[in-house]
This record gives sequence, structure tokens and C-alpha cells, in this order.
Amino acid sequence: MIPESFVQELLARVDIVDVVERYVPLRKAGANYSACCPFHSEKTPSFTVSPSKQFYHCFGCGAHGSAIGFMMQHAGIGFIEAVEDLASSVGLQVPHEERNRAERAKKAPLTELMARAMRFYREQLKVSEKAVDYFKRRGVSGEIAAKFGLGYAPDGWQGLEQAFPDYADQALVECGLVIVNDQGRRYDRFRDRVMFPILDQRGNVIGFGGRVIGEGEPKYLNSPETPLFEKGRELYGLPQARKAIQETNCVIVVEGYMDVVGLAQLGVENVVASLGTATTGHNIHRLLKQAGRIVFCFDRDSAGDRAARRAMENSLEHLEDGKQIDILQMPGNQDPDEYVREHGREAFDGLITAGATRLSEYLVREVRKPVGASIDQQFNLATAEGRAQLVQEAKPLLQRISAPILRVQITKAVADLARVSQAELEAECGLKPLTRGRHAPAQTKQRPAPSSVEHKLLEILLHKPEWSARLPLNLIDPELIESAALTAIADAIEHGELPSGGFGLMLEFFRGTPHEALIAEIVASMVDEVDLGALEAVFNDAIAHLRQVAISLEIKRLSDRAKGGLSLEDRQRLTELLAQKRSAGPSAGGGAV
Repeated sequence: MIPESFVQELLARVDIVDVVERYVPLRKAGANYSACCPFHSEKTPSFTVSPSKQFYHCFGCGAHGSAIGFMMQHAGIGFIEAVEDLASSVGLQVPHEERNRAERAKKAPLTELMARAMRFYREQLKVSEKAVDYFKRRGVSGEIAAKFGLGYAPDGWQGLEQAFPDYADQALVECGLVIVNDQGRRYDRFRDRVMFPILDQRGNVIGFGGRVIGEGEPKYLNSPETPLFEKGRELYGLPQARKAIQETNCVIVVEGYMDVVGLAQLGVENVVASLGTATTGHNIHRLLKQAGRIVFCFDRDSAGDRAARRAMENSLEHLEDGKQIDILQMPGNQDPDEYVREHGREAFDGLITAGATRLSEYLVREVRKPVGASIDQQFNLATAEGRAQLVQEAKPLLQRISAPILRVQITKAVADLARVSQAELEAECGLKPLTRGRHAPAQTKQRPAPSSVEHKLLEILLHKPEWSARLPLNLIDPELIESAALTAIADAIEHGELPSGGFGLMLEFFRGTPHEALIAEIVASMVDEVDLGALEAVFNDAIAHLRQVAISLEIKRLSDRAKGGLSLEDRQRLTELLAQKRSAGPSAGGGAV
């Protein structure tokens, strides 16, 4: 864990304008800066960066956050990686545990070795006629070869000795470039193969994929698991595809390195590939952070069928309502690269747009038959036994679906096929109601409109959290999510925990809490500067409104009891309340909130 105090210090030290300007050209626009949004395609700038609030917001797509959030969204990296990058830029040392520091120190020299190996393979490509001819036959230009760092591993047992004079260095074995056999003989892992460097999100080479040029097995050879490289966590081509993914809000996942390169050559750039294994849940979670739609694109053969099924299964726990996952099985025996070269980019776009199967439809189709069976081996749904088999096939899949609304829709479809009610199917599968999100608080009341008093007070406290000391928390409704956030701010201020310095710090303080989504939503609508004098007047008016509401409710309660007679104490209290209501006047709290 990174201490909260360090995150606050980091965000106080970095300037979000400097951070964003590394990747996006900004123009001064009054007190703020503007640009075309880097997260979606647009011609008129709607992306704003506020130096005073240390916050960015796009009025087009809704992207918003702190400097840390920008790094996470733009680079597709995690919180810790974003903090490390920003800390490095301002000369701060992230206070990780000793074990983490030791791991990073261990990886640094391996990263340099991998970069040197990539340079060697690229140089070898220039002098290998058969490797150059292979890429030419596949239609790969020099520009695309350079973009992906393509290379060639020469046909020799110790070709890397030219790049590494100390060929006996154990680090070459540790990063997967060299193998030592049982007799202690060293030799290159990759020989006589065209080479595809695998990059992490920072652009470091962490592994390689090598493909045979002619006949031979295995067709593709990947780097082994190393301190740098974990196959299940990486995707080939993601750094190169990031911009196109953001512009299209869609990512296409294919099976092979050459599919990625070939499609990029033909103008389809929002493409990545899994690394010789099924696309993992971690991959899917990562891609859904960067795009609203994932299209898994597989060959139409038995291997492609198995890959499609695994992709569907691995997606279930990461589904989000509002996001879309589709499965496209290519027509005929062509892979995506071959299809685009023969039929053209527009035909392929048509397949992506209209030819893919929604994951929900694919799942319902799959549960009609046993795992691995062909489409003509479906359960006999005309019989009770066949419908029971369908339910048992669907049960583990339904239990894994994380998106509440989508799960309801799929459950209804399966229940219809099984000729049972939705409630009966949910009971059989042990399906409990899902909340809207992992950290979503329970809601017992309808959320108030943005014009409500609680919402307005929360807007004000996000500008001036220290005013929470003046907030009568006993007068707000404890069941509202706005009220829970107001209480959290007041508690943080009381204990001296909440940092000052803009919306960016506020967002990071509440990251991962039940209040994060609501606070981010409100902050995103408040980029413009405010008049603090006018803000305080609205704040005081809102508190007066709360007090008036409380007085009115108590007057009503006592008046209702008056029919049966009031005690002397109650009559005195009612008189006091009526006097307070008259002294406050009809305008107390009126209109301003």
C-alpha cells in the first residue's frame, strides 16, 4: 500500500497542466486550459484542465480526474504505476515495502538487456533477405515494422553473443533470452524466427514472440515467465493501439501477433492479441477500463471455438452494465489479416459492426449444449430432462455474471428456454441481488435531484470542505447517499485527514470508497471558477432551509397530536416553533437552493 499522506504530497507537488501537456497540446482558455480530448475523437475542443482545482474534465465524453487519474486513463496503467511515474517526474521516492523496492531494482537491469536484444534483432532483420521477404509477402511496410519494433533472430545457436559479449551472464537466462541445457550448454531461445517485441505500458520490452518463417514447430514461440513477463497479464500491441482504442472506444482482440501487425498495416489500429493463451480476466478488466466495447475475433475452427468459449467464461466476472463484449468468428478459413487483405477494410468494419455476436446471445446459445459439443448436439428442450440439463449447464455461468441488469436479462432468456420462472431459476442457481458496483452503498430512498439541498451542500463542501464544521448533520437524511458523503467529509475534516488543494486531492482521498462515484460525478460538473462570497450565501441559505424543514415537520407532528390534547410542555414548544418559523420569514432557504 502507498500511504495516503504520500499521495497527498505527490499531488501537491505535481502540476496537472504539466502532466497533461506531456501528451496533449493545451491552449490557454481564460483561467483554464483546453484541448481536443485524448479519450475520444472530436474536432471542437471540449477537454478542460483547471490549474486551480488540479482537475481535468471532458464535456464531450465525461472523462475527468486528478493527475493520477489522467495517467491511469491515458496510459491504461494501474494506480501504483501512475503514482510511481508521477513521483519519478518530481524526484520523489514512493514509500513501498522493501520487497517491492527490491523487485524493481532487480527488474531494471533485465529491462535494459531486453531493450538491447530488441535492437540486435532489428539490426538482423535488415540483413536477412528471407525475413524481409516474409514481411513483404505479408504486406508489412518499413514504417509498421519500425512502429512494432519487428526483428529477426538469426539461425545460429549463439547469435546473441554479438549483442552480449558476456554471454555467460546469468541475467540472460533469467529474462528468457538464453537457455541452459542439462549439460550446461548455453544457446539462444529464439533462432531463425521473425521477432515481435512485447512491451509493457511504459514502453519497456518485457518479452518476445518469435514466429517460424517456413515450416516448423512450434509456429509461435513466446518468452517464458520471467520477473518482467507474466503472460496472463499482458497483451501484444496494446501500447501501439492505445490511441486508436480511445478514438473508437472499441478494442479488437485477435489470436496472433501477425494479425495485429497486418491489421495495423491496413488501417485497423485498435487491435491487440493475447499471448499464446486465453484472454484472461485481468486482460478483460484492463481493456474495459480503456474502451466501452471489446470484440473477440477468432478463426472459425475447433481451436477458435474453444477460444471463444474461454473468452466468454473469463469475461463474466468483469461485465459492466453499459459496456459491451462481442464475439466474432471469422467467415471461412481466413484469419482477420487475410480477410482484410482480400475483402478490404470496409468489409471487415462491417463484420465488426454487424457480424459479431453479443456475449449475452453467445452464452444463451452455448448453454443449449454441453461444453465442447457441436451446435447439432444440443439438449432436447422438448423434454423435462433436456431442460434440466440446460439449467445445470447455465448455473455456473449465471453465478459468475457481475453486471446486475445484464444478469437479469440473461437469466430471463435462460428461464424461458427452461420453461421455468425467473424466480425459480434464480433460486436454483442461488443468485442473490447484485449491487450496482463493488463499493456501492445500500440505498433505501430514491436519490434526490441535483437541485436538492443535500446535493447543493455537497457541491459547496467540495469547494470548501472546512465549512462542514458548520453543517447540522442531525438535520440531513442519513439514508441518502449525498448525506453519507457529507458525513464522510465532516468526519475527515474533524480528524484532520482531508487535504486541501483542489478537486484532484479530494478525488484521490475518496478513491475506492462508497463515495467516489458520486463525488467524481459532482466534481466533473464544477470546472468553472466560483464566487466564494456568493457560495457562502448559498451555503447559509441551504442550512436555513434545513432548519425550516425540521421546524415545519415538528410543528406538523405536534399539530397532529393536538386533536387529542397537548401537554403544557408541548403547547409551549409549539408556540416557540411557530415563533421561530415566523421570525425566519417566508424566504428562508427559498429559491437559492
